[in-house]
Amino acid sequence: MTMSLIEMEKALKQLRLSGIRATLETRVVESQAANLSFLETFSALLQDELDTRRSRLLERHFKLSGLDERVSLEEFDWGYNPKIPKRACFDLNTLKFVQEGENPLLIGPPGTGKSHVAKAIAYAAVRAGYRVLYAEADTFLGELVATPGNARQRLWQAASEADLLILDDLFLARRMGADTADQLQALVHRRYKRRLSTFITSNRVITDWERYLGDAPLTTAILDRLMHRSTFLEFAGRSYRLKDAAHRLAKSAADA
Repeated sequence: MTMSLIEMEKALKQLRLSGIRATLETRVVESQAANLSFLETFSALLQDELDTRRSRLLERHFKLSGLDERVSLEEFDWGYNPKIPKRACFDLNTLKFVQEGENPLLIGPPGTGKSHVAKAIAYAAVRAGYRVLYAEADTFLGELVATPGNARQRLWQAASEADLLILDDLFLARRMGADTADQLQALVHRRYKRRLSTFITSNRVITDWERYLGDAPLTTAILDRLMHRSTFLEFAGRSYRLKDAAHRLAKSAADA
């Protein structure tokens, strides 16, 4: 017995085939108008279902990643600071470093684009199907110390098992507490052993890290693991934030 469209939609809902259900009527009309074969129509419906599932998976991975925006390297203003290592950033955007378990370190003054590049590469990794966790470093490491019980274990598991962990603006605060420093060391060590990529941005030059960690052997242990398989990018130039602020002030003055 042939089902009606309404009956087919109910069956598709029961089978949780929402991608096919959303386009069924359109595909039927298209098939009749273009005199498509059964296989052509069925193939299109299957593709609709696959596209829907990929879209949902991408959205779920994005929500779990901790990213608050979708940015890309293409939309970055490379001309403002020509000394920024553009080619090396695009090399990172191929995500080969994730496959090889390398650790990018982006070091430079505030406002020079490190966070934008980190977020763009993180989003590229999300789209490629990697498990990604992006976090503001000092805040996240503090949460690892302060969060109690099972919630802390879930945070630790997410950070230690992600294919790509991005710790943005490490040492934004002047000094890292001993417990927080221990968490950073343990996290870097765990990920190093599992050959998982840890991506760090910081305003602090590496030679000053001991001052902020407050422990020479611990600093050595962290840097030894990070830099064994690392890509070091130095950012320099003027602040994009100050440029944007100046532009807004000029616009406000012009509109006044």
